Amino acid sequence: MRRQGWMAAPLAGMLALTAVVAGCGSKGTGETAKIRLGEVTRSIFYAPEYVAASKGFFKEEGLDVELTTTSGGDKTMTTLLSGGIDVALVGSETSIYVAQQGSDDPVINFMQLTQTDGTFLVSRKPIPGTFDWNALKGSTFLGQRKGGMPQMAGEFTLKKHGINPQKDLNLIQTVEFANIPTAFASGTGEYVQLFEPQATMFEKQGKGYVVASFGVESGHLPYTVFMAKKSFMDKNPGTVQKFANAIQKAQNWVQRSSVEEIADAITPFFQDTDKAVIQGVVKRYKDQGSFATDGIIDDTEWNNLQDVMETAGELKKRVDAKQLVDNRYAEKAKQNVK
Repeated sequence: MRRQGWMAAPLAGMLALTAVVAGCGSKGTGETAKIRLGEVTRSIFYAPEYVAASKGFFKEEGLDVELTTTSGGDKTMTTLLSGGIDVALVGSETSIYVAQQGSDDPVINFMQLTQTDGTFLVSRKPIPGTFDWNALKGSTFLGQRKGGMPQMAGEFTLKKHGINPQKDLNLIQTVEFANIPTAFASGTGEYVQLFEPQATMFEKQGKGYVVASFGVESGHLPYTVFMAKKSFMDKNPGTVQKFANAIQKAQNWVQRSSVEEIADAITPFFQDTDKAVIQGVVKRYKDQGSFATDGIIDDTEWNNLQDVMETAGELKKRVDAKQLVDNRYAEKAKQNVK
């Protein structure tokens, strides 16, 4: 079992990108509530979050959202627990890790953003036809860091296909998350588990080929969720509801809109990424249903998350959804926002 020592990680030196993504008050009220939002990474995978900002949905709800991008779930959660941010966008597993350590002020999941894993299996060589997972046996596989949701979803998928990651592969998990694409491009591994946009960029450059989706293979789960400390939610229920409303507006808009429209809306957040790549990534995620259509975390998804964690040996004890999930805000947003 991995030791969860990340809670003591120092905040000093944290790399962060901060942007005020919504200013001014809501129309007609003149009242503005500020939310400090921290996202675990900057990713096209989180398209509805950026849509909420660029299309003015936060502003319509009377919210001034300050967005900070931090490097990794541990730093994001440490910042939330220490009061550096009010709301975190991070994997649900982090709230379970906090609960496993014991907390008088638990972290509550209140609005789901993505409902599948966001990584893809990339081969160094093109593989025609349907991919045979048995082809991985005996290969050098460049995986994600241990204990993170991508790695757990990856191992869950491999074991589903009869592959023991520790015995059947030459598994490499020592490369830092940000350096995995570079390591593969420089010749490490025959296969790699990659997020977008690196997977699409590698395909365009002829450096790798997407052969399977871990998101499709591992099923629906609360992969990336907005969460906050219970004390913050108890003190600011109206603000939390406004936030949920804005995200639901964005989720509705993403479902109704074309790939091109979504790409246009989020491009300001990815100015260094080619528009064609953004469109390709949005299409891939939209086609496989990665963007949640509402913020509700149902029991099936929650249980699948814990199945994935158990398979990876990262769950000490199963946690009832009622302890760490509060769907009231998402349910009200789904009911009222059209």
